[in-house]
Amino acid sequence: MNTILRNILAVVAGLIVGSLVNMGLVMISGSIIPLPTGADTSTTEGLKEAMHLFEAKHFIFPFLAHACGTLVGAFVAYLLAGNHRLKFALGIGCFFFLGGLTSVLTLPSPLWFSLLDLIGAYLPMAWFGAQLAKSFSKN
Repeated sequence: MNTILRNILAVVAGLIVGSLVNMGLVMISGSIIPLPTGADTSTTEGLKEAMHLFEAKHFIFPFLAHACGTLVGAFVAYLLAGNHRLKFALGIGCFFFLGGLTSVLTLPSPLWFSLLDLIGAYLPMAWFGAQLAKSFSKN
């Protein structure tokens, strides 16, 4: 397959698979760690209003969703890319970082979570996903 097409496929697949992992973890989080009483997270406005009710445990799954989504997306991008594999994996991390930065700027999350999320969930996990994929690939 043409290298350019492989690289495009790598980016698209990495973003889709990473987003699916992220959303899947977000969707199951409430059944594992119940939301605070009275919290309505079905809308951004409801989430903003309920954020003061959240305890540290309520931030576990958002972090896992961001970190695991980025890791898996970077892993997929690395495996599928035709060349410059690490760059494409880190590009997935940068894309998800921008989403995390947008979230930090729009939602009143605690500073400790914002820093942990932005520093630990995106670029390090993209790099780690690339390293995992490198150990699986033959190239």
